[in-house]
Amino acid sequence: MSEDRKLQKAVLAELEWEPSIAAAHIGVAADHGVVTLTGHVANWWQKHAAEKATSRVRGVKGVAEELEVRLPFSVKRSDEDIARAAIDRLGWEASVPHDTVKVKVEKGWVTLSGQVPWHFEKEAARRVVGGLMGVIGVSDNITITPRSDALDISGDIRVALHRSWFAPDTVHVTAEGGKVKLTGTVDTPSERRTAASTAWAAPGTTFVENQLVVA
Repeated sequence: MSEDRKLQKAVLAELEWEPSIAAAHIGVAADHGVVTLTGHVANWWQKHAAEKATSRVRGVKGVAEELEVRLPFSVKRSDEDIARAAIDRLGWEASVPHDTVKVKVEKGWVTLSGQVPWHFEKEAARRVVGGLMGVIGVSDNITITPRSDALDISGDIRVALHRSWFAPDTVHVTAEGGKVKLTGTVDTPSERRTAASTAWAAPGTTFVENQLVVA
């Protein structure tokens, strides 16, 4: 059996194993470590979960996610319904500062805008809105509030990376103000995301350019 075929089978098994995904209509193709997901799922959150599940499979170097969200015939949500639900959920979400995120909905596609102090708040907004029934996609245009004390945060990020399990000679960090750039190599897409999350956690980070290569 070829390596691509083994990887395809492993990804299919992982998608079936993940309880948050209905994988019956997801197709998987593998080509030299790059996995392409096709087909359709019932909501945006399953689409997001499928990409994450795929990237944690050993041997996956990249994911091309081409899944479509197809709502069940029994689900009918107008853009107004979705907008009202999104505003309500954001108002109840403790991780999102009150009245900082604006919502626009067009044909089931939600666009978020505004400004928050931290990246985890931006992620929380995307998560709670993406989980609403009727949402077929989310555009996250929320920005991070710049900080005057973010002169050089690269040293703090390097310490945080090496404090966990990234070797100093594999991931390199440069920063100018709040804009961070990561270069080097990692073993898996999951490690690539973890390194980016670590960089986003630094006080003052407003942008992360992740150029890490999965070796």
